[in-house]
Amino acid sequence: MKRLLSSFVAVVLICAATLHAGIADQAVRARVAGVDVIACKTGVEDVVTFTGSLPAGDSFSPDNNLAIASLVGGMLDKGTTRQDKFAIAQKLDAVGAALEFSVDNTMVTFSGKCLRKDVPLVIGLLAEQLRSPAFSEEEFVKLKKQIAGSLQRALEQTGYRAGQAFAATIYPPDHPNHEPSAEAILAAINTATLADLRAFHQKYYGPADLTLVAVGDVDAASLKIEIEKAFTGWTGGVKRPDYPRTATNRDNNREQTVFMADKPNVSVILGQAVGLRHTDPDALPLRVATAILGSGFTGRLMATVRDQEGLTYGIGARVANDTFADGDWLISANFAPNLLEKGLASTRRELKAWYDQGVTATEVERTKTNLTGSFQVGLATTDGLAGAILTTVHRGYPLAWIDDYTKRINAVTLDQVNAAIKKHLKPDELVLIKAGTIPTTVK
Repeated sequence: MKRLLSSFVAVVLICAATLHAGIADQAVRARVAGVDVIACKTGVEDVVTFTGSLPAGDSFSPDNNLAIASLVGGMLDKGTTRQDKFAIAQKLDAVGAALEFSVDNTMVTFSGKCLRKDVPLVIGLLAEQLRSPAFSEEEFVKLKKQIAGSLQRALEQTGYRAGQAFAATIYPPDHPNHEPSAEAILAAINTATLADLRAFHQKYYGPADLTLVAVGDVDAASLKIEIEKAFTGWTGGVKRPDYPRTATNRDNNREQTVFMADKPNVSVILGQAVGLRHTDPDALPLRVATAILGSGFTGRLMATVRDQEGLTYGIGARVANDTFADGDWLISANFAPNLLEKGLASTRRELKAWYDQGVTATEVERTKTNLTGSFQVGLATTDGLAGAILTTVHRGYPLAWIDDYTKRINAVTLDQVNAAIKKHLKPDELVLIKAGTIPTTVK
């Protein structure tokens, strides 16, 4: 255990030689037992970090029950047809390894970490959990209660309520980024059956579009052998669909209030569906522009609304949810109820100036430096590198895109940035969501 802990500390930095050589040059990619395997050896000793995914997220749930995908994903670590969850946990704990699963709108994602010598064990357990979950009635009942409890707690969070209302407003129900209400999810959980879960697993789980990324002290040849052993004979699954483009302006109520009693803050989202995917030519220029407006303490919003005027503890802008489909652009902030109107007025003022007047060459150069620096820092851990590789695959880029990121960002011009703002955003048509204890709201 001491050896594993010390090795995890070593994960903090990948050797400079690896990054200098280029990720695309270092990575070994092959189709093994139907799985898209990417192995990237780095200077870290003893530790292997891995991640991966397959398309079986919430947007794949059947029309008659929107909770099925999350329930199936939640059952993956609750035991298999060969051993219960306690036996699996004991095996992982005995070698200090970790293995986790999660479900988002599009993907089931897994991640883990172990010593190099334990790769065969962990890959074997990963395959077993993906291929043959037990779907125990007892664990199913527990899981439904756990998810229901989490949703009930989420309903008390202003940020969750604002985000859900925003995604439900700007995206149509058949869009992968649409967010159903917590009440709808709770109702679906109550009617879900194990037969539903088994049918979903049979249809959507398989190697058809399964990706596995391993980074660190990984031997590509040995990894292939273990994946071949663990996944051979597994068939099925589906390819992630090419989602159609969605109109950027839905005919919905553009200002909504979610009243929540006795909350110390009001969560605000001001934004729109932007109609862009990460692979579109204007995606990077719009990201540069958005970072200038609202990325951290260097963004205009923090500098004015927070630092100069003291109206909020947190405010920012971002482009999001554009990996698999057209995404959204938004400003998010939290205001004390008595400062809400002043905060909104200040935010809109800064937004208008940014939109009408554009950004400066100095801001563009500074932001490009910040973005490329943050990107390189993210690659300096095995977790960050593994995640970057998986995201690159999700977006449909070749691995060389990681190596070319700095060049691509530096090629963005001032004219492209200002043009992207005007082309893709409509400040007068933004959706405004307020969630919390709004003083003027009548209960």
